[in-house]
Amino acid sequence: MSGLLPYLVGGRMEAGCDEAGRGCLAGPVVAAAVILPHGFDHPLLNDSKKLSQKNREMLRKIIEEKAQVWAVAMVSNREIDRMNILNASFLAMNRAIQKLQVKPDHLLIDGNRFRPQTDIPFSCIVKGDGKYRSIAAASILAKTWRDEYMQKIHREFPEFNWKQNKGYPTLAHREALQKQGTSPYHRKSFRLLKDQLELFA
Repeated sequence: MSGLLPYLVGGRMEAGCDEAGRGCLAGPVVAAAVILPHGFDHPLLNDSKKLSQKNREMLRKIIEEKAQVWAVAMVSNREIDRMNILNASFLAMNRAIQKLQVKPDHLLIDGNRFRPQTDIPFSCIVKGDGKYRSIAAASILAKTWRDEYMQKIHREFPEFNWKQNKGYPTLAHREALQKQGTSPYHRKSFRLLKDQLELFA
């Protein structure tokens, strides 16, 4: 048993929703929505940040196979620059929710706020990915899908080492930015360097 709660209200079809990549300097923000079947659990199921990459990948396969329905959606770095990261996170979750092939009765949203684009009622749950199974499952799908995407674009721009840092602001990532300038995948609206230099000249 994972120790996570199976639902907020019993007998209701709830979709857990979470996103990954908000704090990154490059790449998309990715969200997932997951409806788990009644009684689904796994001893390792948890917030994706608390899992090793190997366990995340293993759980991703189980969730994709066993979930009643699931969906993943992305919002690109260019869209993030147009609307800001908070709105982009809401949009990614809404896109994932709208892709679900079954309409849930209720949404469990990881975080403290949400701006819905559907009429489905929702509850915001702070640190929900460490409390509810469906949100934990969504966090795993969002994280593994995003990591896979960053591995793919790493091949185009290996100098930023995205296969390792996944677009997060590591020292090596910032040093590569200082040396190389931005790529088409960088979020230009983010403070990419501490002193911002001449990045946008």
